Amino acid sequence: MEKQKKEIKIAIIYYSYSCQTAQLIKSIEKGLSRKGIDLFIQRIRPVKKIFFPFSGVLETLSMMLKTFLRKRMPIEQIDTWGISSADFIILGGPTWSYNPSGPILYFLDKYGELLKGKEVLPVISCRRYWRHHYYYLKKRLRAIGATCEPAWVFNHKVDEPWSTIGTFMTLAGMNPRHHPLIRKHYSKYGHSKRQLEEARAMAEDLAKALLKEKT
Repeated sequence: MEKQKKEIKIAIIYYSYSCQTAQLIKSIEKGLSRKGIDLFIQRIRPVKKIFFPFSGVLETLSMMLKTFLRKRMPIEQIDTWGISSADFIILGGPTWSYNPSGPILYFLDKYGELLKGKEVLPVISCRRYWRHHYYYLKKRLRAIGATCEPAWVFNHKVDEPWSTIGTFMTLAGMNPRHHPLIRKHYSKYGHSKRQLEEARAMAEDLAKALLKEKT
């Protein structure tokens, strides 16, 4: 008799500031849904709204310093049952000054116990500097008692130093494509359509692997 595939539930928990992570998560959701995965999606929302872009250079620099020091940012209440009842976790968010974002850090502080005993896959949206972000997440997840999977990392597809310069200008409310020098090197803020398609395909492969384990 052929073995039946058991249903598997994945909880996707994510924070997105400028909608780049949200786009990746949408693609991942599509890939998982195509394979019949039961999904619970929890977007993390800060209690105090963080506007994109910031109001200028000083606010941008201030936020960069706070995030470098891992300042926590309180978040709205979340659905704990949707997470605790999941078989697998996807935790998505941007890299802020080499670290996970303030809302993600707060989530781990307040709700981290929900991840105990679970496999957690980090999805990271960043320029280039994601390794410290990932290592810190891995350390926190291990301390909780979760298993941290190798991260899915999606870089902004612009070479340095133009990526840093263009991203800073964008966050500070300036359009780098209006600058005669920067625009030659900075084509786009964020992720490409090809990366979004890659995220969907990776999610389909993940679903296949998890369903195979359940048979």
